[in-house]
Amino acid sequence: MPDASPPADLDLRLLRYFVVLAEHRTFARAAEALHLTQPSLSRQIRRLEQQLGARLLDRTPQGSRLTEAGEVFLPGARTLLRTAARTAALTRAAAEPSRITIGYTANIIITPAVRELRRRHPDAEVNTAHLPWDDVRHALLDGRVDAVVTRLPLEIAKLRVTVLHEEPRVLVVPVDHRLAGRESVTLADFADEPMIRGSDPARDAFWRIDPRPDGSRAPDGPLAEDLEDKLELIASGGAVAIVPDTGGRSRPYLAAVPLRDVEPSHVVLAVRAADRGRLVTAFSTLAHSLLSAPAGSTPADGTPR
Repeated sequence: MPDASPPADLDLRLLRYFVVLAEHRTFARAAEALHLTQPSLSRQIRRLEQQLGARLLDRTPQGSRLTEAGEVFLPGARTLLRTAARTAALTRAAAEPSRITIGYTANIIITPAVRELRRRHPDAEVNTAHLPWDDVRHALLDGRVDAVVTRLPLEIAKLRVTVLHEEPRVLVVPVDHRLAGRESVTLADFADEPMIRGSDPARDAFWRIDPRPDGSRAPDGPLAEDLEDKLELIASGGAVAIVPDTGGRSRPYLAAVPLRDVEPSHVVLAVRAADRGRLVTAFSTLAHSLLSAPAGSTPADGTPR
């Protein structure tokens, strides 16, 4: 019976060379991206094929084409490279317990917890990093950050996510809008108003409240991902949007109106599910103590945030 076990000495460098070549489709472009000569890259790919006992690429006048075996091998090679990178990052984190990077997303304030962590652990290197909302999970799993304070919705697979506090949601409209100045509004008050769209279905569903409780769909407005773009669209009268009430002062040309009949948003702390490092644990404790109420509010213990 043939031995079906994988080669014991499969080189991760060879996997990377193959993945880059599969993405560029020509030896010339792949070699340039890898800072190798074409003959050297060709030798490395042949070496990988010999280890696997399968031809991975066919050379054609138009470039390189994956064989059937190559098509099968490519997703596995990518997974192995990602796993290796993630394992290396986690290993470095375990070997360097005096270093932590804390991420945060737009309109989130983490300063009180970060300052206290630095005070309690003066030997530690405490870094912070602003993240786009759609990079939170990737940054955690890739090891670029060790903890993130952000808002739901968030895909939580392989993460440990705990709620820090709630934020009411408000409707943002131009200052001359018919609803500006109202003490509060309900969904019915702006049922026909176009709402700014994003590219993530789960995030859109939450922030646009789409579908509405009665099953109707939120009217589509323009597409915008960047916060500044959204605010400009609202100010120009092109659409309205629902955002968290962060307690900050509204811009002069915008008005924020409280919403009565929608659930609040949630600010959460996310860390890797298996990470129990001392600094991650210390920051988690501080986050729940010092970030458990919106910035500027006063929690039950009377300590200003």
